[in-house]
Amino acid sequence: MPYTLVAVHAHPDDEAIATSGTMALAKAHGHRVVLVVATRGELGEVPGDLQPGESLAERRTAETLAAAEIIGIDRVEFLGYRDSGMEGDPRNADPDTFASADVAEAAERLAAILRDEQVDVLLSYDELGNYGHPDHVQVHHVANRAGELAGVPLVYEATMNRDHIWELVTSRPDDMPADTTPDRPETIEEFNLGMRDWTITHRVDVREHIATKRAAMVAHASQIAEQSFFLQMPPDVFAESFGYEWFIRVGDARPAGAPFADDLFAPLRSAVR
Repeated sequence: MPYTLVAVHAHPDDEAIATSGTMALAKAHGHRVVLVVATRGELGEVPGDLQPGESLAERRTAETLAAAEIIGIDRVEFLGYRDSGMEGDPRNADPDTFASADVAEAAERLAAILRDEQVDVLLSYDELGNYGHPDHVQVHHVANRAGELAGVPLVYEATMNRDHIWELVTSRPDDMPADTTPDRPETIEEFNLGMRDWTITHRVDVREHIATKRAAMVAHASQIAEQSFFLQMPPDVFAESFGYEWFIRVGDARPAGAPFADDLFAPLRSAVR
């Protein structure tokens, strides 16, 4: 039975990095896939090849649509907020930014799309927004609330497995680009990226779609250059780093010692049996 999955992201390229494998997998299984992006990434890195009169927002919108076509996304919507910039940027508090938006108003704006799509599965972000970016944290609050307003049956928070990443970084330092290691914290407790292993409920294996995921990332060339940390990884390290996508099911917990669940749609199928 086909279902509808909606993934909510803060900026163009976030979808490619965090959940493009899951979206491609869902599409391959016949589900409808919708992407909602809160901003157009106006405060990202400005590439040197912008054309006269072309804005960064226009470039990043075009890149998002190109990546969506690669992934197989059926519908792309932008919520219409402005990029807030990194944590501590004085523009965080500008009145038209996503980080400063009223959560109730933004959630209702998103809920309207969810109702229109009659969504079955909603992808939000974890409570840290993966790494503390104000717009990412706002996705957590807005998408989770919108899921409640629209009565979405299953809400999952996209995250990164901090333990998994720490193991990769510490066990294969020679495979990591040199500029990624000097500021690495001494302990995993100081490694403020994603969530700890025991808080995560689902691990989705997307290695079958790793080429699609990499191509979607390449489509965001203004922000993910060929020389970037992501694309300079050896193929096996890239597959191990990005071949699994991690989620926390809202309202659920994984019993100690239990394996990760691997199918976001399983509870829906069980309910109709």
